[in-house]
Amino acid sequence: MSRLTVRALTLAYEDRVVVDGLDLAVPDGKVTVIVGPNACGKSTTLRALGRLLRPRSGAVLLDGQELAKIPTKKIAQSIGLLPQTPVAPEAITVADLVSRGRQPHQAWWKQWSDEDERAVVDAMERTDVSALADRAVDELSGGQRQRVWIAMALAQETDLLLLDEPTTYLDISHQVEVLDLVRQLNHGRGRTVVVVLHDLNQAARYADHLIAMKSGRVVAQGPPAEIVTESLVREVFGLESVVIPDPVTGSPLVVPGAPWRADGDGVAAAPADSVRG
Repeated sequence: MSRLTVRALTLAYEDRVVVDGLDLAVPDGKVTVIVGPNACGKSTTLRALGRLLRPRSGAVLLDGQELAKIPTKKIAQSIGLLPQTPVAPEAITVADLVSRGRQPHQAWWKQWSDEDERAVVDAMERTDVSALADRAVDELSGGQRQRVWIAMALAQETDLLLLDEPTTYLDISHQVEVLDLVRQLNHGRGRTVVVVLHDLNQAARYADHLIAMKSGRVVAQGPPAEIVTESLVREVFGLESVVIPDPVTGSPLVVPGAPWRADGDGVAAAPADSVRG
């Protein structure tokens, strides 16, 4: 089953087509990660899934209905989206920004409730920003701001959550915390999550369903253990590598070929195959 699907989708910026004729089904109740080289269309696809970008042709469907025909507020009650470069209103505090995640659940007859308060407090605790509640967002570091934006998306409490490179600006410890949080939301609360990541090894470690894109098309998709191979890495990223089991998780681990170095004559090191032993 898939609540969120894509049918013959073509996406473009003015005259430049980025995604052409894409068909896709996001597995319900899974963590789907989209990977690929820069400018391959992964973030553009995610924007279309969240109705931030109107298709040139084809459609994105939510429960069988075109997103373009669904009221914005109803979409916001089902799909939460954290774009790649969100912009906060000037001088807004952390608590106020996270609280905006509750707007889709409010109406003129139903203002702020205990449920809204619970959702905001829970989201801030999960992203470790509670101590920043009264700080202005524009005074925070890049990593702190990113965690605040993730908190706002979590406070929205949607069944579908779209995250475009949520680990940007974060150090390795906070990257792992955020991705662990994604898994917790999926396993503990049954949320369907779609994430765009640059790091293929993180994608293989955290994804149930991996989508590899290149030049606006899907090259391969499925469980990471089935699709992450040396030939796929070469085709998608143009990188010679060795794929081995991750010693911690057993998921595919991509080891790039030996880095360039010079020997005594200034000749490059041996090719990637030499890392096999």
